[in-house]
Amino acid sequence: MRLLGGLPEYRINERPDNRRSYMAKLTSRSFVRMLWLVAHVLASMMLAPAVALALLPAPADPWDAEIDALVAGDTVNSPPRGGVLFVGSSSIRLWTTLASDFPGVPVVNRGFGGSMIADSTRHAGRLIVPYRPRLVVLYAGDNDIDGGHSPAQVLTDFQAFVARVRADLPHAAIAFISIKPSVARAARWPAMREANSLIARWAATRADVVFVDVASSMLDASGNPRPELLRDDGLHLSPAGYALWTAQLKPVLARYESKRYREPAVRR
Repeated sequence: MRLLGGLPEYRINERPDNRRSYMAKLTSRSFVRMLWLVAHVLASMMLAPAVALALLPAPADPWDAEIDALVAGDTVNSPPRGGVLFVGSSSIRLWTTLASDFPGVPVVNRGFGGSMIADSTRHAGRLIVPYRPRLVVLYAGDNDIDGGHSPAQVLTDFQAFVARVRADLPHAAIAFISIKPSVARAARWPAMREANSLIARWAATRADVVFVDVASSMLDASGNPRPELLRDDGLHLSPAGYALWTAQLKPVLARYESKRYREPAVRR
């Protein structure tokens, strides 16, 4: 007898003492081979879904098309470096009077509607870093809370945003516009208010991270959202709402007006 592929193979000239014993050995050999074949087939079936999944293309990012549109004109008319870059969700995207609201300030609008904090973090390499802003103004968190994120998660996501920006722009200042109260999301306001409080406390411990409280001025004496600051949908800002935000942000922009972006020192 010799071994073939780890399985016993009996030669015909190695006849057992009787034919019955010989046939039993042949049957045993066939049974072992059959078990091996079945095991091989089952293993292939189990691995097939994983292999197929690995070969599938990565899902497209839902913001790719909108971000492509945002940066499409940069090759022809690139915004100046060292300005003030606004990024975040629809409250930034719909701020069409941004340049006229801050005359003399080189502003860049990179808002994309419906986004969360993590979306701005993930796309910072395209939306923020190339412009080398001296100040980054972020409005996000509204959709995060409405999407079920906890206040603690919103803080964690903002911390990740700051870390991502500072990884490439260590000298850039970052301002967080507080999550606004709104009629449409009044039920979410307690969680939004808690997220604001967490971010305000954390920002106070970091250099050049500023919390801009617009929320307090957007509430009436009873603590309810002021509807005149919102559009008819009860969610997005009206011209009066943007005027209020402009007034709250002007001192922040003035604080960093003389600051210019410095390239990070090269480590030797």
